[in-house]
Amino acid sequence: MRKGSQGRSRLLLITLIVTALFLITLDLRGVGILEGARQGTQTILSPFQRAGNVVLTPFKNFFSEITHLGRTRNQIEKLRAANNSLKAQLANRKNADGQLGQLKSILDLAGTAGFKVVNARVISQGSSQSFAQTITIDTGSNAGIKKNMTVLSEFGIAGVVKDVYLNTALISLATDPSFRIGIRIAGSQQIGILSGRGNRSASLQLIDNLTSVKVGDILLSRGSVANRPFVPGVPVGYVTAVDNSAGAIAQSAVVHLYTNFSTLGVVAVVVGAPVSNPGDALVPVKPQPTPVPTVTIYITPSPTSTN
Repeated sequence: MRKGSQGRSRLLLITLIVTALFLITLDLRGVGILEGARQGTQTILSPFQRAGNVVLTPFKNFFSEITHLGRTRNQIEKLRAANNSLKAQLANRKNADGQLGQLKSILDLAGTAGFKVVNARVISQGSSQSFAQTITIDTGSNAGIKKNMTVLSEFGIAGVVKDVYLNTALISLATDPSFRIGIRIAGSQQIGILSGRGNRSASLQLIDNLTSVKVGDILLSRGSVANRPFVPGVPVGYVTAVDNSAGAIAQSAVVHLYTNFSTLGVVAVVVGAPVSNPGDALVPVKPQPTPVPTVTIYITPSPTSTN
């Protein structure tokens, strides 16, 4: 029995070996018998491969999205930083353009009067020491600025120099309640004293009761001895209301100051006055009212009927 089983096993092994060699020989010669077997195997396995792809695709997409999300966030941060930088540049440009416009107007004003001025930027605004309303400029004694010099804005009087340091100076504004300036009504020699009231509305007190003032009158600086603290002829403001109280020693009025103190970016300090008084040369030109168009209507009477 044992010898018969061993013989059959050897025969089976030899048969398998011969068959394998036969199939390999056919495959090498290009016979398509094995191709069908491969296709069959592929057909059987393809559903499992597709199922594996379906299962794994969301995970692949998830990790891909995480990678892209990190890149997108970096791009957003870069764009946000660039946007903020552009906004800052635009704001600086607008500020520079505004200051350039103010400076041009100041130089036009000073040039018309023949004032020698030193330009300065406003670096801070607010109360300091005992002065209620002041600004600090970025120019001082190194540029020839001294105490009690007139300070100009683009529209006229801004204030007066109160304290001077090497590279800065403290300016008392015309709105300060302690501010006083002698004025003259444009077109006449009527004089008075203007006092600050804490805002763009100032108080005017005429010197005597023989002079009068009316709404709309323009006020100019009268000038001081040796042109300090004030040079003559600088626009100050215009009258908006007049007090005609009975028994008053002299007329008083309310004045709107020309300078817009909340937007001061640059100013000029008058370090040299002209030889002659500029008179009324700096009086602001009043805008002409726009003419109202007129419409003429012609009415043609209807003919009367006759019976």
